[in-house]
Amino acid sequence: MSLGRKLKYGMVGGGPDAFIGGVHRIAAAIDGQTELVAGAFSSDPRKSRQQGEVLFLDPSRVYGSYEEMAQKEAALPEGERIDFVSIVTPNHMHFPVARTFIEAGFNVICDKPMTRTVEEAEELVRLVKKHDVVFALTHNYTGYPMVKQARALVKDGKIGTIRKVVVEYPQGWLATPQDAAGQKQAAWRTDPARAGVSSCVGDIGSHAENLARYITGLEMESILADMTTFVEGRRLEDDANLLVQYKGGARGVLWASQVAVGEENHLVIRIYGETGRLEWDQEDPNYLWFQVDGEPLQKWTRGSDYVGPDAAAHSRIPSGHPEGYLEGFANIYRNACAAMAAKITGETADPSRDFPTVEDGAIGVHFIHKAVESGQRRAWIDASYSPPA
Repeated sequence: MSLGRKLKYGMVGGGPDAFIGGVHRIAAAIDGQTELVAGAFSSDPRKSRQQGEVLFLDPSRVYGSYEEMAQKEAALPEGERIDFVSIVTPNHMHFPVARTFIEAGFNVICDKPMTRTVEEAEELVRLVKKHDVVFALTHNYTGYPMVKQARALVKDGKIGTIRKVVVEYPQGWLATPQDAAGQKQAAWRTDPARAGVSSCVGDIGSHAENLARYITGLEMESILADMTTFVEGRRLEDDANLLVQYKGGARGVLWASQVAVGEENHLVIRIYGETGRLEWDQEDPNYLWFQVDGEPLQKWTRGSDYVGPDAAAHSRIPSGHPEGYLEGFANIYRNACAAMAAKITGETADPSRDFPTVEDGAIGVHFIHKAVESGQRRAWIDASYSPPA
């Protein structure tokens, strides 16, 4: 059974001069399955109206606050009101906005990290279960075809039992005090009131943790973190180095930096097993390096006939034409929307259409706080996570 229509959505955040809101709108539109019909694009009603005009939305569905949006959209008939909300605000607003829309019965797609505190994250886990809604978190790198392929190779035992995971995410854009100068994207990411307890780990280290966990399936047991603030006057860390002990015996190194001069978004993961290894580079995302011990190094290409079904299902165009950042987001939107459509029609969602969930979000927030705790104590600490009852 087909839903027979596009899924309607509203957006909270993503107003004038916002970066990530535009990314989400493009990603949501790529597969032609969604329609943006409403929004509360800014805490300033004037800016919200301005963004609504740019997007040619019905002025009656451009709201001055997210509370007004949730209330008025919930009052509309089914099929006319939004099917889900996309939350693209700074971190401190993720929890109140998500809670409001979940309690109003709406599905949610939220940017990461999910919340500022573990308590907030676990409250969202409970609310999602209570209200039986779909919740997707946009850890977009899990949507890349060759990340799917790497995960399949690990699951199939192609590199044997994992011994070592090395994942890094260096950036250089905060090597100078742009936050102190008022640069919008820098200012909120280094502000504890808006970003939470961490800047570097919360913003990009969380991507590294999620990517390693997604591909390998490994769970952290303990961590030792060294966290540094290099730029004078900055209130949160801008560099982090972690040693990781995984359950089952594997070891890991995770490092992230916002002050690595010359780096852009160089997320790289290397996974070493008993019999082979894998390597994937986000800045060259259409290729996966795979090697079995004693055999030549193989370069696997996105869009090729030999990739597995998961990678193939998440690739849109033939090899040689690059896919990447926007398509990774789009795959999360497409998969989450498929789950929403299945819920509306009473069908069973296709499990191969996976996406990061509210539980993944809670694990990520837990990781951020444990990294900060370890860095402050300068000691190994227990990083294992037990989901809320």
